[in-house]
Amino acid sequence: MLRPVRCAAPLKMRLPLVAAALVAAGLTTACGPSSQPAGSAAPAPAGQSARSLPSETASATASVGASPTASAPPSPTASPSASAATRPASSPTPSRAPSRAPSGSTAGGKPEASTAPAPARIPGPGYDASADARQQIEAALRAAKADGRTVLLDFGANWCGNCKAADKVFAQPATASILGADYHLVKIDIGGGSSANSALLRTYSPSGGTYTMPVLVAVSSSGKVLTDTHATGNPSLTSDGINSFLRTWAS
Repeated sequence: MLRPVRCAAPLKMRLPLVAAALVAAGLTTACGPSSQPAGSAAPAPAGQSARSLPSETASATASVGASPTASAPPSPTASPSASAATRPASSPTPSRAPSRAPSGSTAGGKPEASTAPAPARIPGPGYDASADARQQIEAALRAAKADGRTVLLDFGANWCGNCKAADKVFAQPATASILGADYHLVKIDIGGGSSANSALLRTYSPSGGTYTMPVLVAVSSSGKVLTDTHATGNPSLTSDGINSFLRTWAS
């Protein structure tokens, strides 16, 4: 019959829970019933078991000290609310007034549309004896008051050679460009015996006498006569002469 081996003197020192469990397991192994037949091996002396306890206790204590659970550093992950609290609030971007594009261009860099008025209509060659010259002059003066152009009155006749020469110059591109940009041209027939048109001629060229056609009268947008070729004499009826005359009296 097997006899249980008595354990060595009980431990009187306080151990951590994990170390106590490990020591208890070691004691159970050391003090449990022997699986060998009786008389095959003598039990270890009581003094040897007692002496082995301090080393096992030290091993268990060392195991507890090396436990990863006890030595694990705190998690570096910060709380989202804490991060939000420490992060400075972003300041709103101040609103700006839209910058103005430089003159001649839009905000996107494209050239802006020209604000200059469209070229004025230039009558064709010759004179319309059936036209109401007074109404044409009044309309030209209203347009000149709106856009600042000069009104050019051309008194002539369809049978007048000098008038035909002037018409040819008016049709040339350089002269037509000046007329379209700076003048409202009105052509008044005084060769058909119209008393109304003759009265208009005397209104704008009151010096009287014999008129040499064409009579060119420049009138400002306010209705003031600027020049009258019946009084000053006609310019040379060439492109240079007429262009110089037009540039002189343009507004």
